[in-house]
Amino acid sequence: MNNFTNNTKNTSKETITNTKGTSYSKKTIAVFFGGCSTEYEVSLQSAYSIIPCIDTNLYNPILIGIDRHSGKWFWYHGKLELIENDCWQSETDCIPVFPSVDKTVHGLCYMDNGSLKTISLDAALPILHGKNGEDGTIQGVLELMGVPIIGCGLLSSALCMDKDLAHQIVQMHGIKVPKSITIHKEYPDSIVQRAISELGFPLFVKPVRSGSSFGITQVSGEEDLIPAIELAFQHDSTVILEEMIQGFEVGCAVLGTKDLLVGAVDEIELSEGFFDYTEKYTLKSSKIHVPARISSEKAEEIKKTALTIYKLLNCSFFARVDMFLTPTGEIYFNEVNTIPGFTSHSRYPNMLKETGLTFADIITRLLDLEE
Repeated sequence: MNNFTNNTKNTSKETITNTKGTSYSKKTIAVFFGGCSTEYEVSLQSAYSIIPCIDTNLYNPILIGIDRHSGKWFWYHGKLELIENDCWQSETDCIPVFPSVDKTVHGLCYMDNGSLKTISLDAALPILHGKNGEDGTIQGVLELMGVPIIGCGLLSSALCMDKDLAHQIVQMHGIKVPKSITIHKEYPDSIVQRAISELGFPLFVKPVRSGSSFGITQVSGEEDLIPAIELAFQHDSTVILEEMIQGFEVGCAVLGTKDLLVGAVDEIELSEGFFDYTEKYTLKSSKIHVPARISSEKAEEIKKTALTIYKLLNCSFFARVDMFLTPTGEIYFNEVNTIPGFTSHSRYPNMLKETGLTFADIITRLLDLEE
């Protein structure tokens, strides 16, 4: 782990000379954490794991925390442990900042003793899960700022966040997806009856644009369907009703922009229910097997499918592609997480660990990638 200090307020470029006498400037990277999302806490945990792995000999990390309620941006200078414990906001440790859309600045602005100061950024790494972070919103702001994104861009983020659109695009290229019906608020009763007829039970009710399984319900009978739909509408204005695919979920970690690296396929073993928010972050009644308990031939087929989906949805830098594997060996696309959980025990780094990369190696390679 590198020695990380975040107590400087000097934004000037630092020139480094290596042992061969070659001079270069540290790259200034903004790391975004927090955000106006139900996945705020997950973002804090991911950021806390990533930040110490940034090589401060090569990069100057600027930590930008986003308040979960107001959406205000703060340049954070405090201890990393306060991020993990959600105690990071204080007048001492935080300087309010705001984005500049002046592309000669390509960065952030803040006030210092009545004077407007700027922070010029070489790139930004959003570690913001769910809405307002993983759905193209922050990516759009960064593009307006003229700041390169370490991760999926605006279009890819928006498409992958929308379960319905992502499924339509992937299905058009011959990859199986679950049957589904999309509904909006003020939906007619007839569409519910159609869903029951075409999808059967059990089925899943999901917000179209949400993460970490918030608002998702596995429905076993008609009496529970309407309450599940209303719950999903609390998280998004569009809801998808989806058939349940028999089998289990598998995932692939993909890293890269041009030359793509795929981690080992993992497998989620459930004892009951589905892989909801509680199970994802506690594993109370489920297990994750890395590598998955499948044949090497089937694992290669899943990897190939994941790469195809990654490219179809214009993903870049990193993403986790989730699929279902049926008892007969069929592969169904589930979803793409463009900013997957990134703690030391999360699925994404553990899949890449099987290729020989440590957690720190992953961060170093990610920051070193070029679009």
